[in-house]
Amino acid sequence: MVIARHSLNAQSAYHDLLRGLKDDAVSDLRGTPVKETRNGRTYWYDQYRIGTSVRRSYIGEDTAELRDRLERQAGLAAEVAQRRQTRTRLVRLLRAEGMLSTDGSVGALFAAAEKLGVFRLGGTLVGTQAFRLYEGELGLRIPSSELAQTGDIDFAQFERLSLALDDQVTGSISETFKALSFEPVPGLERAAVWKWRQTRSDVMVEFLTPSFRSEEDIRDLPALGVSAQSLHFLNYLIAQPIKAAALYRSGVLVQIPRPEAFAIHKLIVADRRRGGPDQIKSRKDRAQAALLVEVLAEDRPDELREAHEDALSRGPHWRDHIARSLARMPETAARLAAL
Repeated sequence: MVIARHSLNAQSAYHDLLRGLKDDAVSDLRGTPVKETRNGRTYWYDQYRIGTSVRRSYIGEDTAELRDRLERQAGLAAEVAQRRQTRTRLVRLLRAEGMLSTDGSVGALFAAAEKLGVFRLGGTLVGTQAFRLYEGELGLRIPSSELAQTGDIDFAQFERLSLALDDQVTGSISETFKALSFEPVPGLERAAVWKWRQTRSDVMVEFLTPSFRSEEDIRDLPALGVSAQSLHFLNYLIAQPIKAAALYRSGVLVQIPRPEAFAIHKLIVADRRRGGPDQIKSRKDRAQAALLVEVLAEDRPDELREAHEDALSRGPHWRDHIARSLARMPETAARLAAL
């Protein structure tokens, strides 16, 4: 299959949009950036004073890119209005180029999540909503609308990160969702809420977290103020996530898995689904994995090979799931074997 690509103009516009959104993320600091090292990792906080109290707000994990932006923070703060106009123009251009945009219900929820600090605090968009955003990251055109259609919005966060950050969202997720016409979906553990459904549409929101124990139970995410369904294999997917730009209004900065991790994780998830409606989702999982493997084998073969080898090294259950999916995907299996 010939990979369909967005124009170089569109790819350049997308990365300009993403750069502008990242600049905005550090342009409204209230105090002085300070860093703190815990368990071998370094994190930046915005430290400021309210009355006699000293408060801190998490900015992000230490990287050269973040340090550069913090050094330029004063200049970035002075250019907020100009950047917003530029981002609006770039979003308009990208829509005209045919890049997938975000519909109103989903876009409003993304914007609300960004404002609350869900992505800043390590929340990562997973599932098909994340897959759609690889158009910009990889410059490809998703060839089938079925691959990009979903009524689900899934956020994932590490439980241990939620505990370690010593920060929380800037409001109530439940109250924010209620304002957007989302109602809690009762679960077996009625005191814990990890799913919401929008009353005026079929959109469903769910919070997830990796499981490091035998059961897949409900866990708390203190930084987000919600509960989450724990899942095996999810830790692999959301390690080292990347930033992405969702096309809604003047753009929304979200966080998604690395595309190579997404592709390999889909091979695992596809095999874990069993029977009934899950078979339809399993076919979609394999199709998304096949497309990403094809693109990445051409564009980022080293990253794809490392992600594949990493998953295989994690044990027999990992290898068995991947092998059973690839047995049904000979072309994808051949591409991975050739890396």
